[in-house]
This record gives sequence, C-alpha cells and structure tokens, in this order.
Amino acid sequence: MASLDSVLTCIDLNLDQSLGRLFELLRIPSISTDPKYRSECRRAADYLAGDLAAIGFEASVRDTNGHPMVLARHEGPEGAPHVLFYGHYDVQPVDPIELWNSDPFEPVVTEGPDGAKRIVARGAADDKGQLMTFVEACRAYKAETGGLPCGVTILFEGEEESGSPSLLPFLEGHKDELKADAALVCDTNMWDRETPAISTGLRGLVGEEVVIKAASRDLHSGYYGGAAANPLHVLSRILGALHDETGRVTIPDFYEGVDEVPADVKAQWDELNFSEEDFLGDVGLWLAAGEKGRSVLEQTWSRPTAEVNGIIGGYTGAGFKTVIPAEARAKVSFRLVFQQDPEKLRENFRRFVRERLPADCSAEFHPHGGSPAIQLPFDSPWIAAASEALSEEWPNKAAMIGMGGSIPIAGEFKNQLGMETLLVGFGNGDDAIHSPNEKYEMTSFHKGQRSWARIIERIGRGVAA
Repeated sequence: MASLDSVLTCIDLNLDQSLGRLFELLRIPSISTDPKYRSECRRAADYLAGDLAAIGFEASVRDTNGHPMVLARHEGPEGAPHVLFYGHYDVQPVDPIELWNSDPFEPVVTEGPDGAKRIVARGAADDKGQLMTFVEACRAYKAETGGLPCGVTILFEGEEESGSPSLLPFLEGHKDELKADAALVCDTNMWDRETPAISTGLRGLVGEEVVIKAASRDLHSGYYGGAAANPLHVLSRILGALHDETGRVTIPDFYEGVDEVPADVKAQWDELNFSEEDFLGDVGLWLAAGEKGRSVLEQTWSRPTAEVNGIIGGYTGAGFKTVIPAEARAKVSFRLVFQQDPEKLRENFRRFVRERLPADCSAEFHPHGGSPAIQLPFDSPWIAAASEALSEEWPNKAAMIGMGGSIPIAGEFKNQLGMETLLVGFGNGDDAIHSPNEKYEMTSFHKGQRSWARIIERIGRGVAA
C-alpha cells in the first residue's frame, strides 16, 4: 500500500504537468474522417508513441491502410496478470464551428455553472482526456516504483470516429502481440459526478435495410388504386407486426439467448435513483414504451429491441402527387443482449418479412453491419477487482451498469483475442462529445488517473479466474 500511496501523491503533485501533456495532444487536430487532416492523425500517433517510449514502454507507430495504430508494451512482475488497454486518438469534426466559445483545438480551462473546472476542447472527453488518465497513471507508477504492478499493452487507434476500417485486420494480424488476460476500455461514463461506473454489458447491433417491390413502375392511384399492391401498405403492415400489444418483438426465436438479470443486480439498479420521468421528460415524453412490466433501465440495458429508423417511398416532395410507388424501403436496427446471434437474428427477420409478402411482391435486403452483445458475468473477478479499487477512490461505491449503445471493439476483443473487456470511464453525460464546446471535468481527469492507478495495483495483486 505504501507504493500505491506514493503513486497517488505523485499524481496529485504533478497534475499541472499532466494537464500540459494533455493540452499538447488536444492541440493536434486529428480528425480521422477528413483526408486533409491525415498528417495530423499521424502527428497524434507519433506524439503518443514518443510519450509512451519516454515512460519506458516499447512503443511504435504501426501503419495500416488508413490511419496508424500506436502499439506499446511494458512487462509486469513475473506471474502478474497482463492487460490490454484500448483508446483512440482521433476526434470528430468540429462543425458547426460558430457554436464554439473558443478555438476547439486550443484547449482552455473554464468554470462550469457549479464552479467546477472543466477542460474544453475537441477530444477532451472523447477520447484523449480519457486515454491520458491511464497513461498518466502508468507514468506515476514508473516514476515512484520503477515499474508497473501488472503487465500492460496499450493500443491506440486513429479511426474510431470513422468506423474503424483498419482495426479488425490489425487485430487479426497482431494477435500474438495483443493477447492479454483482459482488455480495458476507457470510452465510457460515470453514473454521476460522485459515482464511478463499470459497464458490465454492451448491447450488440444488427442493421438491415429492406426494399419491398411491387409493380414495374409507379402507378396512377386513380387508375390502379385498390387493385394494385401498394409497397408502402405492405411494408407498413410488416413493420407494424414486429411488436405485439405488450411490446415484445414477434420475430420467431428473437429472445433465444436472452437471460434475465439477477435479482441482486436489479436491486442495485433500483438503488441508483434513476428518474424515468426526468429521462423521458428531457426529450418531451412521459410514457415509457417498449415491453410492459420492464423498467426503463431494463429496457435500455438488458433487453433487446427492434426499431424502425426510417421509411422511404412514394412522393415526398413539395405539393401532392397521387401515386402508388413501385417500391418502398425501411431501415431497421436491432439491439442485441447476452447471447443473441446477430446472423441468426438477421435471417429470422428476413424470413419474417418474406412470409408476409403478397405473392406478386418481392423483397430485397441490404445488411448494415452486425455485432454481438458483450456481457461480462455479473460475478466476474475483473469486475470485483475494479469495483474494489474504484470504491476506494470515489465518494460512492462503483455502480454496475449496462449500456444501451454498442462498442464493436469489445466484441472483437472477445471474438479475435478471447478476452473479456472491462469498461471503465470517467466522462459525464453532459460532456458534449461530438458537439461544440466538448469538455472533460478536471475532477474526471485528476481522479481518473488515481482510479487507474488503484485498478492496475489491484489487478497486479491477482485476479482469480
């Protein structure tokens, strides 16, 4: 414990220096989606590799078909676990620039409405501030003890904000270098400003576009109305049949692989003081939709969904046109939980559509990606270790939460490398990631460093399988 205490003191005493290093990284406009910033993405990769090498990591910049990866490794004590830490150095575009209160690539420290200090810049929270909390924890450990309490490999990518096209090939081609006992991902939030969170589950995602075709051309609704199949009607009936009156999805075998959340975990969720009224009220709603008898947290964290994201067909321009369209299309997404199989769900959806088609109509399908859900066992020793460490740093005990969104990298760590992923981040819900005036709380940056120091120290003491 003495060495951990000295590491935490080192972090406290060097906060200004760590902030300066973060500012250097934030000043690099590493926008991965815009080709004109390609050299800036490489500059960010070079900066991180150089910084990690200065700490004592074996670090290098690895070329890909897109933006480069940063890969670094530091051995731990003999017999200690080895972890893979993932983050991304690329950032979103800054548009609309006129809504920023300051230069998005000239970071500043401002005060929020509550007087708390915050770091404002593009990438402050997503993900440069977050990844640097881990780097700074490693730096303090090296400075105070000369080593790290566990083995650490670091992978920073530069295409997360543009779909990660190079990530899967990189994982497949570097399995031996990346393999570890567990992965750590920092691209997540706390429950609130005083309650850290461990995301135990991420919903998977299946995207489908369905096109219903009928007549060989658009038809005059006066000549053909009533006699000719209308693809919009057909599509609407099919989409309307996706849910029953209780909100359950009606696709056969849809709930195969969906488990119930343990009673003690549900009880913990009930203790989070989550307001369904406020959650829905923030977007102008007040009635919970979805499955009857399920709380909003259950619906968004541990239950699968089928959502219609867009319907296109017929005449949608100005004025009016009496037409029966030749085709209609819809974009549909499914959020997956637990052990649902993305490809089986996709095939079952397509069969569901085809079985409801009139004989003279047809359907085409266009896939838009698919990834399984990630669910750590609720009794995972990695969760227990991180929870113990976090609860020693923050005023409140760490919350075990789910996530309604999807982070495909976690699935790939499981599929390609056979590793579970521990998701711990220090962002806040109002950090305005992807928006003007993105910020990262100074408390998140400071206590995030201290938290990671505690976590890797606890992991170094051993995690029972």
